[in-house]
Amino acid sequence: MLERIPEPELMDDEAQARAYAEADFETPHNMFVQLFAERFAGHRVEGSVLDLGCGPGDVTIRFARAYPHCRIHGVDGSQAMLKHGCAALEREGLKPRVRLIHAYLPSAALAGRGDDIVISNSLLHHLARPDALWRSVKSAARPGAAVFVMDLRRPDSRERVEALVREYAADEPDVLRRDFHNSLLAAYTPEEVRGQLAEAGLEALAVEAVTDRHLIVHGCLPG
Repeated sequence: MLERIPEPELMDDEAQARAYAEADFETPHNMFVQLFAERFAGHRVEGSVLDLGCGPGDVTIRFARAYPHCRIHGVDGSQAMLKHGCAALEREGLKPRVRLIHAYLPSAALAGRGDDIVISNSLLHHLARPDALWRSVKSAARPGAAVFVMDLRRPDSRERVEALVREYAADEPDVLRRDFHNSLLAAYTPEEVRGQLAEAGLEALAVEAVTDRHLIVHGCLPG
């Protein structure tokens, strides 16, 4: 098994934030919304949504478009990312329904919010202490809330890491290609994520490998 190599938790460099804000993540980010819809088919998707690690807000915006009856709060620890996110919300005309918050996880400001849905994309692999995410989910969500997390999963060899970078990031700018490489090395395996959920008392959530590089965590909290 390939050893996990952590990467910085925050993307607070302006050039890095700009590269992510301008990058084309349409395929994986649309997949996020599609997989949510499939795993929660028949679930009433409305009310308060919390997006943990929203970055420049692309998934937040796509989720808001898909679910117009939701009010969404996106949270991120990078001011540089949130600056681009606020500009995107302005362009999309979504500021009445979507608000971005600067906070580090776990944050007392999120406790007791009673959110109906908690989502997160590509945050988990940045966390040296993954319990920060799961504690935040438990703290912010109401009983019975829907939870959906998508993240990278760590390959079993460096050769596989290099192959994935060649396949999916060969034409990307250097900063994105480097970050994708480092993020694959920093990602957790499905087995590690199941262990994290057990420690957090969130065994009700399911873990699935959904692509050659992604996993999802989904389910509803106990009512």
